[in-house]
Amino acid sequence: MQRAHKVALDPTNVQATGLARAAGCARFAYNWALARWNAQYQARLSDSSLPAPSQYALRRELNQVKRDEFPWMLESTKCAPQEAIIALGAAFGNFFAGRAARPSFKKKGASRESFRLSVGQFLVDGDRIRVPKVGWIRMREQLRWPGARPVSVTISRRAGRWFAAVQCEIPDNFIAPTVASDAGGAESSVGVDVGVRECVVSDGTRHQVPRHLRAAQRRLKRAQQALARKARGSRNRAEARAKVASLHARVADARSDWLHKMTTGLAEQHDRVVIEDLNVSGMTKNRHLALSIADASFGEFRRQLTYKTPAHGTMLVVADRWYPSSKLCSGCGAKTKRPLLLQMRTWTCESCGAVHDRDLNAARNLAAYDPAASSAVAACGELFASDDDALSLSRGLDEPGTEHHDELKLI
Repeated sequence: MQRAHKVALDPTNVQATGLARAAGCARFAYNWALARWNAQYQARLSDSSLPAPSQYALRRELNQVKRDEFPWMLESTKCAPQEAIIALGAAFGNFFAGRAARPSFKKKGASRESFRLSVGQFLVDGDRIRVPKVGWIRMREQLRWPGARPVSVTISRRAGRWFAAVQCEIPDNFIAPTVASDAGGAESSVGVDVGVRECVVSDGTRHQVPRHLRAAQRRLKRAQQALARKARGSRNRAEARAKVASLHARVADARSDWLHKMTTGLAEQHDRVVIEDLNVSGMTKNRHLALSIADASFGEFRRQLTYKTPAHGTMLVVADRWYPSSKLCSGCGAKTKRPLLLQMRTWTCESCGAVHDRDLNAARNLAAYDPAASSAVAACGELFASDDDALSLSRGLDEPGTEHHDELKLI
């Protein structure tokens, strides 16, 4: 299997200039190839005897003309423009298959600065990476998989910092055992109830969801106001824009750090992790909850568990979206007939009289969830229920049949 490790780079000023030059070559080659592709496509509509455009032909054409028409390309690695044209071919393949929109031109300063190198075009040695025409660049850390074979690297810049995402080939039998399995104990099953304030685990652990975006809103507002006052094209505007980008990057990095620590801990310490199939797109339509839901990153939480659980030999189970985890009594299994409003954080079971914390009770029900009756096995060991029918906003916010009110704010 293949896994990627994204590492921050520490290039010198000269090396940073070389990386920016290579990214510029990749962007130019992409735009040049897209223009040629469109022209060849239009010509073929008039004359069907002409060959169809392809990334192979465009790569050969660029190699023939670049010494005469674009001699400045020789200052950077030849791999960057070649890989950019290959990416254009893949983009058109996705477009023709109906998986993506038609490729568009990349604008300097608006599109991400990046370029890709395939196997044999770069070297990784410990905590450094060698890029052609740039040299050995220091990495902040070594690759996390000893002995893994790097197959490609994507070097990109975000908010003034350079990163290298190294794609590695890892043996299929490379599975880090979970703590429970390694200790030889019984299988550990855990349910996780995610919310905008807390992430509650069935063992009673409560993790406060940090609100990084809300904490930075005041600084972001002032930085964006300062950016709006700067004249377009001025150096002051470029500096103000870099400050806004830096603030957004800090928020994203802080959120990503918490999510990675949370999901890695769940995958390492348990043999079976159960989460809910939340209707995130429907939940974000509520204007009172949209920002908090986006800040909590429910979708990213599930995505990380999806690829981390197989790497640790853990089974990920995604409960049916209609499963009433909050309305079932985790003690006797009875389902309450009362509607549970969002402000009701505790409720009493009518059958056994047990008083339940809403989130902890939901997590315990998820831990005991049996997907055999209504789920299908998917790739990578993930179990999930069918969700062909789109649910309404009220269904996405809580269990079926629960009433909601727009004036209720959990922010």
